[in-house]
Amino acid sequence: DVPKVPDSRGDGDGPRRGSLCDRHCAAINNVQGDLGDLGCHLHRPRCHPTAVSTPSCCQQHSEEVCESCVVKTTLTAENAVEANKLSNNYKFGFKKWKSHVTERPWEDRSEIVKELYSDLNVIRGCGGSTLTCGNVLYLLLFGWWLSLLYVLVAAMMFVTVIGAPYGRLCWDLAGYFLWPFGKVIQKVEVPKSHQAREAGAGESSALLGGPTPRRWRPRCWAGAGHWRRASTAAWLCLGYPVLALAHGLVCVAAWLLIVLIPVAKLSARAASRVLLLPPERVLIRRLRMTEVPLEGEVILCCYRAANPYYYKYAVDGINVFAVNLLPLVLVTLVLGYADSPNHLTGSAVKFTLALLSIMPLSYYIGMAIASISAQSNFAVGAVVNATFGSITELTFYITALIKGSREGNRCYAEVVKSALTGTLVGCVLFVPGLCMVIGGIRHQEQRFNSRSAGVSSALLFLSVGGVFAPTLFSKVYGKLVCGECHNVTQNPLGHYLCHNCHFDLMDNNGTLYYSHVQPLVYTVSILLPAAYLIGLFFTLKTHTHIYDIHISDCHMPGHHHSAVVHWSRWRALVILLLSTLCMSACADLATEHISPILTNSTISQYFIGVTVLAMVPELPEIVNGIQFALQNNLSLSIEIGNCIAVQVCMLQIPILVLFTIFYPTNFTLVFSDLHVYASMFSVVLMNYIFMDGKCDYFQGTVLVMVYFILLAVYFFAPSPSGC
Repeated sequence: DVPKVPDSRGDGDGPRRGSLCDRHCAAINNVQGDLGDLGCHLHRPRCHPTAVSTPSCCQQHSEEVCESCVVKTTLTAENAVEANKLSNNYKFGFKKWKSHVTERPWEDRSEIVKELYSDLNVIRGCGGSTLTCGNVLYLLLFGWWLSLLYVLVAAMMFVTVIGAPYGRLCWDLAGYFLWPFGKVIQKVEVPKSHQAREAGAGESSALLGGPTPRRWRPRCWAGAGHWRRASTAAWLCLGYPVLALAHGLVCVAAWLLIVLIPVAKLSARAASRVLLLPPERVLIRRLRMTEVPLEGEVILCCYRAANPYYYKYAVDGINVFAVNLLPLVLVTLVLGYADSPNHLTGSAVKFTLALLSIMPLSYYIGMAIASISAQSNFAVGAVVNATFGSITELTFYITALIKGSREGNRCYAEVVKSALTGTLVGCVLFVPGLCMVIGGIRHQEQRFNSRSAGVSSALLFLSVGGVFAPTLFSKVYGKLVCGECHNVTQNPLGHYLCHNCHFDLMDNNGTLYYSHVQPLVYTVSILLPAAYLIGLFFTLKTHTHIYDIHISDCHMPGHHHSAVVHWSRWRALVILLLSTLCMSACADLATEHISPILTNSTISQYFIGVTVLAMVPELPEIVNGIQFALQNNLSLSIEIGNCIAVQVCMLQIPILVLFTIFYPTNFTLVFSDLHVYASMFSVVLMNYIFMDGKCDYFQGTVLVMVYFILLAVYFFAPSPSGC
């Protein structure tokens, strides 16, 4: 039940001038907002506000051909910053970001999300049996040995005699941590007067319905003198360090498993609070026997050890997966540069670690770009997206080309070409196909804006044709040279079987290449970025109605309109620069240790380039696309893949060509036949699937299967020449 948001577009919005009816109607078909995250609603007026008084906006232009009036969608956001981020998602050339860049109001969150961030100190009603798979997993992984350790520490404290109170506490905690579910730990408050405590020592408690527990009747209550006791000194020297270390290990292990984060909270609270309390002030009871006394503070109360929804958990706006992978970046940098002779680990391990470290760094770069763009004007956002939008891929490509140039190894240039083709094919086939499959499981049929997808498709056709134009030119005018040829029929005029054949462009001292191919490459490298700028001007300035989605703030009761951003602009800028620096270091380590893999691996270098090197940096984008598809917003899922593919052809490749002018490398804009056929076939198939503006999981399965077929072709393909 959401109150209607008034259509703000009618205030001073005159009718658009144009010859087509759709200039007066919105141009977005069935785009649905992220209702689950925004907590807002969609407003879909049938016609443009300026034509509300007429029976139909199309009747005003009966002389024009108008098939139907498409609807315009209004998305609502919690604040202006989130509205700006949503608007940037629908702008061509801007990074699409699913996560929030501001703190969401607590009252707008679902009960599931509230439970993720709640402390383990709330007593709820009977929630059923505590015998669950997650609780049993806790018992097998942590409970038994943690309980045994408490028993051993209890025995040690009893041996010291002065630590007997802590021995009794450890004995009780041993039973608690063996199975903490359905139990509660309370901190007993100090009574107002010692006389009242003495008078009520032998009486029964009306609140608890029984005699007052012994723990509630200590001889001396802990105060400022607790830390001056001899028993406390023995506990801090002998018992507490061992248990704190054990709880620290449990906390780290449970946090890394993500679904067991409640266990991490349990261990952290036990080490920081329970074990530092005086033993006489700790009360442990089963939950079914407990009614919270007025003076008793609940410290721990846990029901479930595992929660599958913790994949949504975020720390200061950062997803828990990115938080857990951040130490991997530090380990990779320290191990890579401190152990350069490979005494501790080999090149394969360092290459794997460097490649895995790229994933969290890509996430931090993406969130920093989205945060800066959402808090800045259009010009700043466009500059940041154009500058750092492809920094992840370009960093790796440039470091690989530099290493190949220094070693005189052409294999690095071929690997870069394979990675470029793999990114293009993966973003055209795999990313939208996977989003269609996963989104189609929840939604029977999904619709998207075919006109906006058509703009990206046209740019893809243009970019693919421009990128592979020098390759087609070399096939027509180049000289075919083969490395090894064998006579099959033993007849000089018979058939020959040749291997490692390629078109030589350096015949006659490179006349063909330097006089014809290279000028064509430079021309294409100038025209492609120019076409990209024209596409930006077309979609963001002259034909904005193609992406005409109005985004307004929510005016719902209880909403906080003051935006509390996770990262300020300066903080996001610092994180962006640091992540870029770490990305450069990880890319340098990856290229440094990829050489043994390329030379000793039995897998084709084509396959390594189009899979690992191409798709690993795009994993955060794939996750964003899947989340959009689950919210029935397939338009953004498709745009994620299309924008990356367009940027590969129109920005990344021209930048690499420009780089070779100032730093000569072995990179030439001439691809193998396999790259050409795979890319062109992928673009044609993608345009055929997206023609009608609707799809289902079957069409997504077709795209994914074609992608895996192409991967099989690359897997069995021979290594490129020069490797």
